[in-house]
Amino acid sequence: MGSYFKLTGILVNIPSLLAVQPKSKKTLAKSGVKNIVVVEGVRIPFLQSGTSYADLMPHDLARAALQGLLNRTSVPRDVVDYIVYGTVIQEVKTSNVAREAALGAGFSDKTPAHTVTMACISSNQAMTTGMLCHFSPQLSWETLSHSAGVGMIAAGQCDVVVAGGVELMSDVPIRHSRKMRKTMLTLNRAKTLGQKLSLISKIRPDYFAPELPAVAEFSTSETMGHSADRLAAAFGISRLEQDEYALRSHTLAKKAQDGGLLLDVVPFKVPGKDTVTKDNGIRPSSMEQMGKLKPAFVKPYGTVTAANSSFLTDGASAVLLMSEEKALAMGYKPKAYLRDFVYVSQDPKDQLLLGPTYATPKVLEKAGLTMADIDVFEFHEAFAGQILANLKAMDSDWFAQNCMGRKSKVGAPPLEKFNNWGGSLSLGHPFAATGCRLVITAAHRLKKEGGQYGLVAACAAGGQGHAMIVELYPQ
Repeated sequence: MGSYFKLTGILVNIPSLLAVQPKSKKTLAKSGVKNIVVVEGVRIPFLQSGTSYADLMPHDLARAALQGLLNRTSVPRDVVDYIVYGTVIQEVKTSNVAREAALGAGFSDKTPAHTVTMACISSNQAMTTGMLCHFSPQLSWETLSHSAGVGMIAAGQCDVVVAGGVELMSDVPIRHSRKMRKTMLTLNRAKTLGQKLSLISKIRPDYFAPELPAVAEFSTSETMGHSADRLAAAFGISRLEQDEYALRSHTLAKKAQDGGLLLDVVPFKVPGKDTVTKDNGIRPSSMEQMGKLKPAFVKPYGTVTAANSSFLTDGASAVLLMSEEKALAMGYKPKAYLRDFVYVSQDPKDQLLLGPTYATPKVLEKAGLTMADIDVFEFHEAFAGQILANLKAMDSDWFAQNCMGRKSKVGAPPLEKFNNWGGSLSLGHPFAATGCRLVITAAHRLKKEGGQYGLVAACAAGGQGHAMIVELYPQ
């Protein structure tokens, strides 16, 4: 496995940035199932929390992404049948952020919108929810079980769906303590001055201690960073390997940014501030500088640091999904087909971040493909250690047989096909917005690198995961 982790020499083996003709393989179209296409996908620049978006609200970012999508595609607002958005840290004033952002972006008030949450795969869930709107209601259970959308019967009432995700980590809800909340609610119901004064007299100093949003798994009380550190140790991933991988991510992201390859990024004029045009977390460093950082979670001997972890990020993304017939009828040239997808879940304590390992073989089997058929891999990078642990697990017969109940390993993706334009470690990770970035990046890379199939995968809190096959639209 050492060849996967000795990354210093990998950087010179990046595929050519010139577009080439894709290889000819079978298509994944299924009889009786509408082809679903990505017409376009955009995102506002992903920024480190506490920077230019700090004074905004989540719906402001989502609205900007929606407006960027409208500007990029010129799709008439009233053509959109449905809008689905993902979010993780919910702003209580705009609990259905999809609806508020849609109204703010000028969509018809007759266009329904709802919000989903599934941790770091929330916008993946938004997209697949949108996809299911396209399937014919006449399809049988048997047909659907072999199509995208395992065991689900789709409504069949939509041809045009906008899906996306948004996260604003610069401003998260901070609550009063439960004791204070209970007192305040009771005080609100008090009818006499005496009742009110009696309640106020019971307030103690500890009532004023605020409750910050949980950074730990509810079921295990363990932070994700601590879990990532344990995972890296379990798979024998060294600090050096993690720092090398993180440096790779930042270096490739910088090269892609400078080369104009991040085509999904749209500028955003921040109210009262300058126009933001690019991600601000891409910062290639050096192994020496990264080596000076102390462990962030397991102290003093842990291997996960701020440099080899994804950072708190503000951002939003949006994609325009259509049935192929509708897209062609409206004169669009789609970027890609969205094909089979799966969701998985496993032990949230010891396998919290192994979603890609469990999801990848399932989605390949569903699509009738092998690892060798995949030209582009786009995996979410929560931590460098998490990525490297997944690569080792995927390449382990022992893990496949003893932990997954499989006969043999699926195999690890070759690094020359893997996250070649950077990833969440460098581009940033607004929790609910990353899924759309993965899909549209896979589509752009397929076109640029001459591939046909991309595989998108991500882990998520709660021990969940997702994978999807993206197929390049014929050029």
